[in-house]
Formats: sequence, structure tokens, C-alpha cells
Amino acid sequence: MSATESQDSELIYELDDNPPMGEKFFAALQHVLASFVGIITPTLIIGGVLGLGSEIPYLISMALMVSGVGTIIQAKKPMNIGAGMICVQGTSFAFLSSVLAAGFIAKAQGGGPDEILAMIMGVCFLGAFIEIGLSQVLPQLRKVITPLVTGTVITIIGVSLVKVGMIDLAGGKWLMDNKPEFWGSMSNLFLGFLVMISIIILNRSSNQWLRLSSIVIGLAIGFVVALMMGKVNTGAVFAVESAISIPMPFKYGFDFDFIAFIPVALIYVITAIESSGDITANCMISKQEVKGDGYINRIKNGVLGDGVNSAIAAVFNTFPNTTFSQNNGVIQLTGIASRHVGVWVGIILVVMGLFPHIGSLLRAMPNSVLGGATVIMFSTVAIAGIKILSTVNMNRRNMLILAVSFGMGLGVLLVPEIVSALSNNVGGTSGKLIQSIFSSAITTGGLTVIILSAIMGQSEED
Repeated sequence: MSATESQDSELIYELDDNPPMGEKFFAALQHVLASFVGIITPTLIIGGVLGLGSEIPYLISMALMVSGVGTIIQAKKPMNIGAGMICVQGTSFAFLSSVLAAGFIAKAQGGGPDEILAMIMGVCFLGAFIEIGLSQVLPQLRKVITPLVTGTVITIIGVSLVKVGMIDLAGGKWLMDNKPEFWGSMSNLFLGFLVMISIIILNRSSNQWLRLSSIVIGLAIGFVVALMMGKVNTGAVFAVESAISIPMPFKYGFDFDFIAFIPVALIYVITAIESSGDITANCMISKQEVKGDGYINRIKNGVLGDGVNSAIAAVFNTFPNTTFSQNNGVIQLTGIASRHVGVWVGIILVVMGLFPHIGSLLRAMPNSVLGGATVIMFSTVAIAGIKILSTVNMNRRNMLILAVSFGMGLGVLLVPEIVSALSNNVGGTSGKLIQSIFSSAITTGGLTVIILSAIMGQSEED
């Protein structure tokens, strides 16, 4: 959105206004509907791929509760931690590849669910302090991390995650690895495309509520049809013994591996810049300044809030958080920018997280149903990156950097054997480090675009 458009938008309640209780709750509910699926989906994917099984409902509960607490922190900005706006916090899709890589390292060492989660939480907790530190030097960092860099990385994130979505749409990774004859069956593909088509139709509706809830309703349609087809594990819904999820700091322990840490650290750098862009867009929609000391402080405090919330997430057994961009659209849709609404969003999410049966219900959802939604969601991430790249001056320098970065990032995604071969040839700790860093399309493409941007300088056409 341009500055002109933001000035033309009408706000019913501005940033520091305090709407009546009913209107706050109604606006908060729309924010929850817009972000709920995005908060729990990374946990479902990570849990499924790493075989975390019975731990998934608890992890989903923690994801919802921590997202709620983080959203309240961003709205209330205690001790200047937080932007003081409706910055809905949620589990970041950007960390999927690096978190999975850390989990696979622990799994390769013979670790079970506890050891896997201890490794992930350890590297994510320490990595959060990188974002906390970067928040204080963000204006200087933006000279290096340009729209060319962020656009490239976000596009590669989306493209690489589409593969995960398509595997789920066809039945999930477990079926692909263990029962390939059932993977890609007509029933699985039918459910996936039913969800996808439902989301498309609902998103094109003239009814604002249907558009806003299109993903949730699409998943619900797919779940009901899957239930009628006998493809829902109803036993899993009632398998949870406790009625309430109790947060336990580092429930699974704390572990660390430097090789697993590097990709996570790089994504923290990228998400710090991404969050600054989301908060800037929020400022424009909420009719706040987008220049000057006040704006700089808001960005610094907002990114600091992201880092602190990610540290809290690791302590309470969930994955890194970031500011969700889709909620900026809800502010514009409702005309309510009041930060008091952010507190209500947080309260609703915390209450939802208290009850693990919500997580068990989502765990029972067939992979193909989830895949029908995630293919669209992940592709949307890629489109967001392309949108950022469209603002970049495509001169010879930038086109060359973009070409090499995409070539390297997507190259290792399409031909992962080359990294495995290089790792085996090098051997030892160095080989493992190469495997961890360059097996990820995101870290390979991200490092390439950052290094090339730094060494090639700025051209006169920039």
C-alpha cells in the first residue's frame, strides 16, 4: 500500500482509541480467523515430518498460547518491548526448513521426540538473541539487507515450501516413504483439490466474512468430507488425557549443535527485516508516521518484540514467532487500528491454547486436506517475495545477483544430491556443516544474495 492510499483509508478507531467491548471482541475474532491456520500449520508440518506423534497436540497448544502472549506484548509494549500496535504474532513459516534440518540432525544421532525437540528449542532459543541484537542496529542493517535480498529469500522460502504442501496434498510424507502405493491416490487428491477449490470460491465471494474465513471454512469442508469417507482418525481426537495444557519451560530439555544453529541464525536475520516491513505497512494503514525518530523507535521495539517472543516460544516448547502480515489486511478491512484489539486477540489465542483437544482435532485432519490449503498459503509466500522484487530496479547488477541467487537456491532444491556428494567428499565436521547449510535452498540462496550484494556494491542505476 502506498502512503497516499493509507491516507485515503478511513479508520473507525485509531491506534490509541479504546472501542466498546463488543466491537473489540468482534474485530479480534476476525484477526484470529485470519491467522489461526498460519499459527498451527508449521507445527503440524514439523510434527508430521519428524514423527513427533503424540506430542503434536501439546505443541499446537503451546503455539497458540505463545502467539497469544506475544501478541499482547506487541500491543502493550511493556518496557518498550513491542511496537504498540496490532502485530499478531504467529509461528513463522520461514524457519520450517532450518528447524527440520535441526530435527534431522538429532534424529540421525538416534534421538527420539524428546531429543529432537530439545535440539530444536536449544538452537531457536539462542538464535532469538540474534534478532534481539539486530533490532538495535536495524537502520544500519537495512543498508545491507535490501528489498533485493528480502524479496529473493522470501520467494525462495515460498517456492521451497510448495514441495511440502504438494507432498501433503498427495497423502503426506509418511505414506510417500512407507506406502507409496497409497500415496497420490484418487481419494487423497480429491480431498486436496476439494479444499483448494473451496478456498478459491470462498475467496472470490462478495461477502467479506467468507473471504476472511476462506481457509478455515475450506479446511472444515475437507475435514467433514474426509470424515464421511472414513479417512479421519477419530480415535486421535479423544486420545489426549489432560483437559488443559500446562506450559512447562523446556519440557523436552535443552540441546545445541553449531551446525544446526547456522541456518536458524540466518533466518532470524531475514525475519528481522521482514518484520520491519510488516510493521511499516501497519504504520501506513494505521495512519502513523513512516519516517523520523518515532517511526525508527517503533520498528526497533517491534522487531525486539519479535525476538523476545521467539525466545519465549523456545522456552515454552514451540517454534520461532514473527509478525504476521495478513493481519494488516484485517485492520484495513475492519477500519479498527486500536492496539487494545491486539490484547483481545492474544486473550482468545491463549484460551484456545489451553485446551489440547483443539490440537488433537487438528492432528486428526488428513494430510491431503491440510495440503490443499498449504499449497495456496505457501505459494502466497512466494508471491509476496515477487511483489517485493517488483519494487527493485532490475538493472544489470540486480538481474545478475537475482539470477545467480535463484540458480544456487533452487539448484540445491532440485538437485540435492550435489550437496550430499560434496559433503561426503569433504567429510568430517566440515562435511556436516556443508550439508546443514547448503542442503537448504533458503540458506543457499540467502547467503548468495547477501554476499553478492555486499561485494558488487551499488551501481549508478540503483
